[in-house]
Amino acid sequence: MAESGVKLEESWKRALAPQFSDPYMAALRQFLSAEKEAGKHIFPRGSEYFRALDLTPLSEVKVVILGQDPYHGLGQAHGLCFSVRPGVRIPPSLVNIYKEMQSDLGIAPAAHGFLEHWARQGVLLLNSVLTVEEAKAASHQGKGWERFTDAVIRAVNEECSHVVFLLWGAYAQKKAGFVDQRRHLVLKSPHPSPLSAHNGFFGSRPFSKANAYLISNGRDPVDWQLPPVPAMPAVPANAE
Repeated sequence: MAESGVKLEESWKRALAPQFSDPYMAALRQFLSAEKEAGKHIFPRGSEYFRALDLTPLSEVKVVILGQDPYHGLGQAHGLCFSVRPGVRIPPSLVNIYKEMQSDLGIAPAAHGFLEHWARQGVLLLNSVLTVEEAKAASHQGKGWERFTDAVIRAVNEECSHVVFLLWGAYAQKKAGFVDQRRHLVLKSPHPSPLSAHNGFFGSRPFSKANAYLISNGRDPVDWQLPPVPAMPAVPANAE
């Protein structure tokens, strides 16, 4: 994948080099190629598999937010967890994230779900699985991506200091369970999904807590206020 021209930021390429030479990655590459050859539509497009890493270099990571799978609807996924392209309806979990941000920081919900502004400030918006087949949720689980993203989290844990891990839901909490809490701040809450947000996500104040920790450790806080973004053209299902 990296060898075939997929964009991967240099600091991550160095940290993750052993992953790309491991047999599991070759098997994952072969699986994705076969899926495309079979005419299946894979999201996000190939150039955006590693978009979260490209926008947030390893040395600049301040906050890690973990998701599970990309959105599987046409035009939604673009490589950042919880984020959708401008012009796409804001997903329910992100609606609840915005509600909590308004309660926590007084920031009115954005009219879009495009979170690149966060990513460019050091918020690593990482899904556990980086691809999905159209209209088939969780279809690429167990193919190797989880091992790769475990390595991403290990790199942050070992090479960075004073990072905030926002672990929303049991899946994220288990995946990042090895994070060294002497070096980093781990904030756990239920997932912002409508099924669980009222069980403790609302009122958890993750955004103000994250910024307070960053400031207390000499790091710049995150500007969580999302700017307006221009409309973007829809991406064809087979775009690469």
